[in-house]
Order: sequence, then structure tokens, then C-alpha cells
Amino acid sequence: MSLEEKIAQLPASPGVYLMRDAAGEIIYVGKARSLRNRVRSYFNASGDSRYHVKFLVAKIADIEVVLTDTEKEALLLENTLIKQHHPRYNLSLKDDKTYFSLRLDPNEEFPRFTVVRKRPHDGARYFGPYSSGSAAREVLRQMIRMFPLRHYPLVTCMSRRRPCLYHQIGQCSAPCHGLITGEAYAALVDGAMLFLEGKGRQLVAEFKRRMSDASERMLYEEAARWRNLLRSIEVTVEKQKVVLQGGDSDVVGFYRDGSRIELALLFIRAGVLSGSRLFSFTWELDDAAIISAFLQQYYTGAVFIPEDILLPLEIDDNQALADLFSELKGSRVSLVVPQRGTKRELVALAGKNAMSAYRERSERKASAEAVLVDLSKRLQLTRIPSRMECYDISTIQGRFSVGSCVVFTSGTADRAKYRRYRISTVEGQDDFAMLREVFLRRFRLDNREKEGMPDLVVVDGGIGQLNAVQEIVAELGLTGSFDLVSLAKSRVLHDVTAAEIRKSDERVFLPGRKNPVVLHQNSAPLLLLAAIRDEAHRFAIGYHRKIRGKEGIASGVEQIPGVGPKRRTALLQQFGSLQRLKEASVDEIQSTPGINRTTAEAVYRALHHD
Repeated sequence: MSLEEKIAQLPASPGVYLMRDAAGEIIYVGKARSLRNRVRSYFNASGDSRYHVKFLVAKIADIEVVLTDTEKEALLLENTLIKQHHPRYNLSLKDDKTYFSLRLDPNEEFPRFTVVRKRPHDGARYFGPYSSGSAAREVLRQMIRMFPLRHYPLVTCMSRRRPCLYHQIGQCSAPCHGLITGEAYAALVDGAMLFLEGKGRQLVAEFKRRMSDASERMLYEEAARWRNLLRSIEVTVEKQKVVLQGGDSDVVGFYRDGSRIELALLFIRAGVLSGSRLFSFTWELDDAAIISAFLQQYYTGAVFIPEDILLPLEIDDNQALADLFSELKGSRVSLVVPQRGTKRELVALAGKNAMSAYRERSERKASAEAVLVDLSKRLQLTRIPSRMECYDISTIQGRFSVGSCVVFTSGTADRAKYRRYRISTVEGQDDFAMLREVFLRRFRLDNREKEGMPDLVVVDGGIGQLNAVQEIVAELGLTGSFDLVSLAKSRVLHDVTAAEIRKSDERVFLPGRKNPVVLHQNSAPLLLLAAIRDEAHRFAIGYHRKIRGKEGIASGVEQIPGVGPKRRTALLQQFGSLQRLKEASVDEIQSTPGINRTTAEAVYRALHHD
């Protein structure tokens, strides 16, 4: 049956359609209230005449459909198929790993906050997201100053003879030593959650009530504690500006330049603008489709769903998405396109944020491209180094040897492409042999096809290191496949007569050239080379320490009677390093899964030579 005949016979019922190219690959998955009307709209000459839609249609060789009973079922099926097949022209929201949240489990005894990346459905409360781990930890530090919750796992706290240092400086209420009642601690937890939810004014009213109640009962120390909490909270609440009356809302704004999209999401909690999040991606279809695809993927991904989601334009599946989100939240959720007033102004503000982020991103990209062009000219490279790789070896006298490969794409660290290698064929201290093993593994044929080839490889060291890598590259038959340079670190110049400490310039060595190229110190090209070299060193050192810690704990307990491979692995997972295991008490060791009291005491005695 031809494509035209299939389209003519499509039913006017809800479902999902899968578009395939000539090779049979799924290139787009969509859902529709009426499959017949939606699919026909792509091919109508008088219908959708936008270039990007025509570009998609030109690649369609076949269409298959899956019928569903309701539009909401079509939404769920579409989401599943997109995650399964990753079609080229569908939205792919891939930034979950870059955001952090604060986690608190209310069912835990004396709950505490931790910084996490993932947000599984485990019954815990999650707050955020925050754009980086440092941002999340800064929020946590501010929280602990106001709400002195415990910092460490309860088993660690209970094993101490006296409260930790945080209690002495007023940042822990020491529930592990009975210095606060369970009821008072629960009140601190409730207050912390209200504060993170943006309900600071409600929190102030509650704490004032508790302070007055304690004062009337002549519990003056407790009243003073509530007073001190109030002072620190009110300072923060005074800075918060109410922008919208009512409950919680998310505001969507976007900016488009051709197929490049920047989307901004503003978070309003209890009427207060509490944060934002930016998304950047490429999209070939219409504006309503990008908003719909984004909402569907974002709000089905274990995030907080507000009561209202404010949109910049109407979307076809508004009601179906609202029903789906209401089911996930457990209460009513509405998707609204405001036409006037404060809500409309907030949507416009979100759009301005998206436009500003797009322009800033474009300027950064243009600046990075200019640096790469400048670097290429100064070092006389054969190509613009869009993909740069740098390798480093970390070892201690030939033990725990590892190699690292870091990748910079368009002048920016591309961490998803970082690779690390455990050295397995080299005995003793031979850095060149280790580097050879790493290159053999990185540039074997299947890896070349899978990972692609670099434009520039940066070597840490001088002319000797560069010549050694040249020999390795020639042995692999890759001479000329990419440019090769080495960067020698600056060193302290030993001059006892000098009034101040002086350092030599960092030097760049090129193949076939004896004398180095000295770039202007602190120039953008040199700083880029130094950044990738330092990142390779950091990445290698981190992996080396991890391996050393694992090997250390293994060798430290493998001779203990009653500790076999399974228990050794359990201890490794529990403590991470031999040093942390040595610092643990018998009770902490016993808390490890599979470790009984007798074994815990044997481990403790062996590690302390008792």
C-alpha cells in the first residue's frame, strides 16, 4: 500500500503516528485527537507551508499508527515511544544530570537534607532544582543556619560520645543526644519545608504563635529559640517580593531563531518568584508543538507540578495535558494562556529571560569560535580544533595506574565524552608505555567509528613527551589524522638574588619544530590549552584516588577471618575507603549489610591491631 493510500484510510480517532524515512528509521513520533486530520495537515499544500515542516515531509517514506481510546492515552504512548526510539525530529530533554535538588525524607527518624541529582518516586520530598551542586549546597548552608537539623547519618551521630562541632556553633540541635524533643525537631523540619516551598510568611506566622505559646507557659528558653529563628527568617522574607496572589505557578516563555529554541521556566511559589530554569535545543516544527512536547517531557519526569502553568500561546492538547498532570499531582492542574494583567506580564518576563539567555549563549559561542580560529592561526594547525582531546596518566610508583581522556567541544568541556582507563598491561613506572596503552584503546577501529576523531590532541609536557606520542600515533597509522601539540607547564625560576619569585612562561611545542611557540601569557588561546590540560589532570587524579581507595580497603580487610569477597564488597560500598573504615565504630561496621557483631568486632580489632 502506498503512502497516499495509507493517509487516505486513516481513522478520525485519537492515537499515535510514527513517521519513518526511506531506511525504515523512525524520524518523528506524534499524537493527535484525530489521526486523519493531523497527519493530512502535514501533506496539504494549502495547510502548513512552513519550511521546516516541508523539510520533514520530504523525508517521510512510511507512516504507521497506533490507535488509543483517549487523547490522554495517546500522550502517554507518545512519551514512551519517544524515550524508546529517540526520533531525530522530536524534542529530547537531556539536561536532568546537570541539575541538583535537596532531598528530605519525612518518614526518617530525625530527617535531614541531602543534595541529590535524581528524584525517584520514593516518598521523600524534593526541593529545587538548582543549577549546580554548589548552588544547592549554598542553599543548604543557609537552611542549616535557620533550622539546625542534623548533618550526618544517624548511625554516625549516635556513635559519638558527645554532640558534633555543628551543635557547638548552633547549626545542629543534636537530636542524637536527646538535646531537643521529637516534637520540637519535627517543627523545625516542617518550618524548613515551608521555607523552601516559598511559604515564608506562613512560616513567620506559625513561629510567632509557637513563641507566644512558649512564653505563656513560661518556657522562656524555648520561646527564645523561636525568637532567634524568627529573626533570621524575617530578614530573608522581607527581601521576597510577592509577584502573584494565589498558590504555586510555573511560567513558560521562549525565544526562537530559526530552528534554535531557548525556553525559560519561572517558578512562583506562594506568590513569590523563587527561581528559574533554562533549556536550549533545536526544533524543526511549529511553536505550539515545541511547547506541548516540552510540557509533556518535563512534567512527567518526577518534578514538582504546580496548580497553574502559564503558557505564551495556545496548544492543541491543552486539556489532555491538564488531565494527565492532574492525575500525576493528585489535584487539579490548569494550563492557561493569560491575556492581560500580572500573569500576562509574567509570561512576557519569561520570554525576555529566554531571549536574553539565547543572546548570551550566542555571544559565548561566537567568542569561543573566535578563540579556536586564533589558536589555529597561531599554532598553524591544519584545521579549526572544534574537538580537542587531552590525555593524562596518574600513578604512584607504577601502582593504581590510570589514564584519562577529556574532550572540549567548541572550546567547552564536553563531560559526556570524557573517558577513563585502568592501566592493565604495564608493570612499573613507565608513563610512555601507559600512554601507549591508552592510545591503543582509544583509537582502535570500533572506537574511532563510535567516538569520532579529534581535530587536536594536547599532550601534557615538553618536546620529549610530544615525540613519544608522535611515535605512538605513527604506530597506529594515524599520522595526519589530527593535529598534535604539547604544553609545558611554567616553572619557578630559581634565582636567589631576585626580589620576588618568578615563573617561566608556558610553552607550546609543535611536531618537527625544536623551539617552542610562546603564546602571550593569559591570552585566550593559551588559557584554553591550559584549561584542557588541567582538566585532564584533575580527571585522572580523581579516578586514581578512587581506585587507590578501593584497593586499599580490599587489601586492608582481605586477611581478616570471616571476611570474604561479598563482605569485602559490602564494606567497600558502605565506607568507600580504608581510612573511613578505620574511623568507624563497631556499631557502624555492624550496620553494613551482611556484617554481624562478631565479624564487626573482628574487623575493628584487625584494623586497630588490637
